[in-house]
Amino acid sequence: MSFQHRPTSHAPARVELCPLTLADQDEFCSLVRASAELHHPWMQLPSTTEDFRGWMRRFGDGTNLGFLIRVRGTGAAAGMVNINSVIRGRYQGASLGYAAFAPSAGRGYMAEGLTLALRYAFDELRLHRLEANIQPGNEASSGLARRLGFGYEGLSPAYLYIDGAWRDHERWSITAPSSWQPDPSLPEV
Repeated sequence: MSFQHRPTSHAPARVELCPLTLADQDEFCSLVRASAELHHPWMQLPSTTEDFRGWMRRFGDGTNLGFLIRVRGTGAAAGMVNINSVIRGRYQGASLGYAAFAPSAGRGYMAEGLTLALRYAFDELRLHRLEANIQPGNEASSGLARRLGFGYEGLSPAYLYIDGAWRDHERWSITAPSSWQPDPSLPEV
C-alpha cells in the first residue's frame, strides 16, 4: 500500500508515502545513523535493531501511523513522517512528527511527502486538525511547517523529553480545508 503524490502542477510526482514496516528496519536504522548530525538535538529516532522493533510497537493499535517518504523511481527513503496520537470524538486530530534523511535532504522531498501525509490525514483519516511541535531554533522544520500552511500557536514549555532533557516546543497547527465535514456517524464524546 502506498499513497502517491498528486502534483498540483504538471510536474511529475517525485515521491510516494509508504507505510513503515519491520522490513524497513535495516534501511531506516542506517539512514538514522547517517543523519545523526541533521537530527540532533531536535529528535531521537531508533538507530538499532532493538530500538526500531520497540518503536514499531507503537504503530500496532491504529492511533499512531508511520510512513517512509520514498523517491519514485529509485525507491530511496528520503524521510519519515508519523501521524501520532490520533484522537477521535469532538477533536478529530493528531500530531505530526517528521524528519528528513541526510542523503536526500534539501531537495524538496519532505515538502512533497508531508503534503501527501496531510492529504491522507484529512481525506482518508478524516481528521480536522494536525499539530507539529517543533523545538525553538529548528528553523528547517518550522520553515517547512510554515510553507505547508501551518500557523504558529505558541510555546509549550518542557513539552517533550528529548536527548536527556525536557525541551520547549513551538506549537504549529493546520486544519482541514473548510469543505471538510466530519462523518455524521462518529460518536460525540
